[in-house]
Amino acid sequence: MLRAAAGIGAVTGAYGVSFGAVAVAAGLGPLQACALSLLMFTGGSQFAMVGAIAGGAQPLAGAATAVLLGVRNAFYGLRLSPVLGVRGGRRLAAAHLVIDESAAMGGAQSTVAAGRLAFWATGSAVFVGWNAMTLVGALGAAALSDPAVLGLDVAGPAAFVALLAPRLRDVGTWAVALTAATVGVAAAPLVPSGVPVLLAAGVAVAAGLIRRGPVAGDDLDPHPVGDDPDPGRGPR
Repeated sequence: MLRAAAGIGAVTGAYGVSFGAVAVAAGLGPLQACALSLLMFTGGSQFAMVGAIAGGAQPLAGAATAVLLGVRNAFYGLRLSPVLGVRGGRRLAAAHLVIDESAAMGGAQSTVAAGRLAFWATGSAVFVGWNAMTLVGALGAAALSDPAVLGLDVAGPAAFVALLAPRLRDVGTWAVALTAATVGVAAAPLVPSGVPVLLAAGVAVAAGLIRRGPVAGDDLDPHPVGDDPDPGRGPR
């Protein structure tokens, strides 16, 4: 389990290089890029914010987009709360480490103790790797006279496609994704930069409310901790 957590931290950390470079190419300084990774620490929301800013959106529009994408972490927290059983300052630390990877690892274990260890190990590994490599990417891009020549503006959209692809598993999900994309593209010439993303996200939120599916997302194991039909199964 610890080896898997370290591997996830290394792979996700390597991805942090692209965020640091994209943030600097979007006009942020290295310290600002590092502050986003340190304080926000949710990759998709970070890419959304710097992508909106790079597109000319107001900071508030970028922040709103980031918040919409980060809402899923609150649902992960609801699922993980009885597993972690933390209070006080440790509760704040745990909330900061609730991300896709830590939630998936923590929810895939067969016992509460194993789920707790997997969550902390994975969350800590990703946090260290992501922040360290954000610094590397930001400093590397800042050393260039014109970071835009690397074409880093496409890294953000490419990252979202990579995050979205594994979740497109049925006709209904494809329909929501295509409808949201259509709304965003159609609104682009009519509204300020950054707003099309919010409108597209609104389509997804509305679809989720109508369908009233599971709130915790597909990254979590479908069986509650302690109720795994195959206790010998390891983390995915």
